[in-house]
Amino acid sequence: MTEDEILERIRAIFHENFGIEPARVVPDANLYEELDLDSIDAVDLAIKLQEMTGRRIKPEEFKAVRTVGDVIGAVESLLAAQD
Repeated sequence: MTEDEILERIRAIFHENFGIEPARVVPDANLYEELDLDSIDAVDLAIKLQEMTGRRIKPEEFKAVRTVGDVIGAVESLLAAQD
């Protein structure tokens, strides 16, 4: 899966689950300050990413995620772990 494909999937997750317009979901957008996610939303996002990748996200790894770009990186590392 390419970075662009991951971004499109993430945009769909944000739109479907949090009502955030896809145009706002850009790599440098801060999840908490710009997209108004809270800690419960972050847990929901982690669950959706686990469903998307089929891999479990370690909570300590997800705590470092602050931007959409970080989410893309997390997905890429989960997918790489499958190879």
